[in-house]
Amino acid sequence: MKKYIMSIDQGTTGSNVVIMDQGGSLVGAADQDFPQIFPKPGWVEHNPEEIWQSIETAAHQALRKAGLQPDNILTIGITNQRETVIAWRKSDSKILYNAIVWQCRRTTEMCNKLKFKWSKKIKNKTGLVLDPYFSGTKMRWLIENVPAVANELKNNDLAFGTIDTFILWRLTGGKSYCTDVSNASRTLLMNLKTAEWDEELLKLFKVNRSCLPEIKSSADNFGAVEGISFVGSATTVNGIAGDQQSALFGQTCFKPGDSKCTFGTGSFILMNTGTKIVKSRFGLLSTVAWRIKNQPLVYAIEGGAFICGAAVGWLRDGMGFITKSSEIEQLASQVSSSDGVEFVPALTGLGAPYWIAEARGEITGLTRGTTRAHVARATLEAMALQNADILQAMQKDLKKKMKTLRVDGGASENNLLMQIQSDYLQCQVMRPKVVETTAVGAAFLAGLGAGVWKDLTEIQKLSLVDRNFKPQITAKKLKERMISWNKAIKKVKIIS
Repeated sequence: MKKYIMSIDQGTTGSNVVIMDQGGSLVGAADQDFPQIFPKPGWVEHNPEEIWQSIETAAHQALRKAGLQPDNILTIGITNQRETVIAWRKSDSKILYNAIVWQCRRTTEMCNKLKFKWSKKIKNKTGLVLDPYFSGTKMRWLIENVPAVANELKNNDLAFGTIDTFILWRLTGGKSYCTDVSNASRTLLMNLKTAEWDEELLKLFKVNRSCLPEIKSSADNFGAVEGISFVGSATTVNGIAGDQQSALFGQTCFKPGDSKCTFGTGSFILMNTGTKIVKSRFGLLSTVAWRIKNQPLVYAIEGGAFICGAAVGWLRDGMGFITKSSEIEQLASQVSSSDGVEFVPALTGLGAPYWIAEARGEITGLTRGTTRAHVARATLEAMALQNADILQAMQKDLKKKMKTLRVDGGASENNLLMQIQSDYLQCQVMRPKVVETTAVGAAFLAGLGAGVWKDLTEIQKLSLVDRNFKPQITAKKLKERMISWNKAIKKVKIIS
């Protein structure tokens, strides 16, 4: 019987499940959205049960589309929204609080209090900055503010997990309590050099070692599935990686210097730095990219903008400019420029390279002649300009210019945005035939872990290019555009 790989891509606004055959072709895919919860301004939560239900629904739909039965699935790969934290009781799997999402800013005050003493030490140990974005501050908030969490911590019955750990727990009936090195490296709790939980940081964030999962490689044996309707009892989980690292792997960025940008809810540029930890001097993050079984750790340098595709979602849902996200390309194409309109989409703070949690979005340059099309164009340009800021910082750190950026994610299908991105980066932008490379990366990792493919060379052959975009803007126009954008960024920084 022919066997297939199922990849669960659990994202910020929905879950996507794809099924891949052993030749690297996608034979079935489905996605399912779930509600976003905003209890207070700047707070973002998810209901973990709704996350799990979205996975189940998408998985059954993907099976039907592929014409397969649960027993056809050999192995599962998991990729996930990173930094989001769930707390549950080990003894009966009872959820103790909603998932606190990576976008949530509720721990801003906590971070500000800790920054003077701990920022440098945290950066040296973890490669990260002290920001509400990361998991450690969310765990401490749960311990300090949710009695049920504090009680189970005392009872030694508390489980903290990023989304990958929660999914793995559910898939294996609570038998496997693990995470992978890429997700662990986003918590503020893992030492980047040793790939182990750091005792000093655990104490800082009031987290006991017993309530954290075992850290394993990204391609590994994570256990057998138990009691799940959409896969068979012989199915195993063999791949896990955070969404951005998974996309880097799915883009086959296997060599130092290879880089990619994923256009999702946020946008994230990662560059493979091999077995070397590159410490940024310009506001970027050092992170684990992956580890294959017992091989050496592979690292990356990363910069992320918290709001990217979510800005288009805001135009659609909050402002009513469009009815579907895909309509923004046509609307923005009605004008050749934003005509002086600038949109800084700091709707949940500014990420790399600025790291201003208190920043909020701003639209400037409006006139009587401004139309919906100008605002739509300014939105696409902002998405690309944020990435240009990150790339400039990355090039300063690495002291070399990037020649090609591989792109993926839903918004990478927008040809106008990709051309704008190439213009502002002044480098080639390469889009693969399959833009859902986050899910593909998890499938590749699971396939390696299960022995479907023997090495990276076999996987490299499976990656195909759809289109290359090359810079078309003049140096003069680019300079003028960057000056206008930098003025808008300065305004947001001053206000915050």
